[in-house]
Amino acid sequence: MAHELVAEVWRGDFLESVHHGSVVALDRSGDAALRVGRPDEVTYPRSSNKPVQALAMLRHGLDLDGELLALACASHSGEDFHVEGVHRILAGAGLTEADLQCTPDLPIGEAALREHLRAGRGKEPRYMNCSGKHAAMLATCVHNDWPTATYLDPAHPLQVAIRETLEELAGERIGAEGVDGCGAPLFGISLVGLARAFARLTTSAEAFERRIAAAMSGHPEWVGGTDRDVTRLMRALPGAVAKDGAEGVYAIGLPTGEAVACKIADGSSRARAVVLVAALRKLGVEAPADLATFPILGHGRPVGAVRPSPALV
Repeated sequence: MAHELVAEVWRGDFLESVHHGSVVALDRSGDAALRVGRPDEVTYPRSSNKPVQALAMLRHGLDLDGELLALACASHSGEDFHVEGVHRILAGAGLTEADLQCTPDLPIGEAALREHLRAGRGKEPRYMNCSGKHAAMLATCVHNDWPTATYLDPAHPLQVAIRETLEELAGERIGAEGVDGCGAPLFGISLVGLARAFARLTTSAEAFERRIAAAMSGHPEWVGGTDRDVTRLMRALPGAVAKDGAEGVYAIGLPTGEAVACKIADGSSRARAVVLVAALRKLGVEAPADLATFPILGHGRPVGAVRPSPALV
């Protein structure tokens, strides 16, 4: 992959490090208003694909709305209300945590992790940030009388439906296949396709797409966590659908039709929101100022920042 400089890491007035990557910003007509790097090349969207996965589930009978549908789209922090929501989804399908096949893990939210460790708990599937998605996958299987034991098999009807839905919204064929960190099948598309999919989610008149957008934008703390950047981003931009992903991926769609998708080449998370916000500003969208940079600390206090590269300013 050929990436370009997208972010600079300044410690004081010294340029200490840089991040390369690719980014695309689509305007209201769907044309690329900004292209940096190689946004047409295939990449794994990772958890940024969760809203599309949830859309496939709604189309096949998943009966969730509001905060629980947002949780199905989430990489949650593992706070108490997230874990309780996972149990509600499972119980509604007559299932338990024992049916989850996501990787046992610790909460990813700092406060939730401290509380978890203080209570002497270890890694559990329900605390894995993808457990809402997995609970929704299982509920979809129960509705359709599909086997639950093999729901992560790429040939399972659920995963076939997810693949078809992603290809439809992205407007392109799957270019790579793998296994995500949670164990679910992973399908590769371009950043252009990912941005196109998010624009579709926020502008479509179709009922299922509108349910996804309403759930995520209306319950952003269920998509991320109490103080996650993805939560703050959606709170600041009413009607927006945003989703962060592992390995430096981020995507957002706006109700006015604009969309952005980016990938940080080294997989770092610290630059992805900075790049996303800079691309939004290129579109004339004022995103939260506190996400325009990422603090670099010295002795526990800010002494510098991750900033967008000149190509994005």
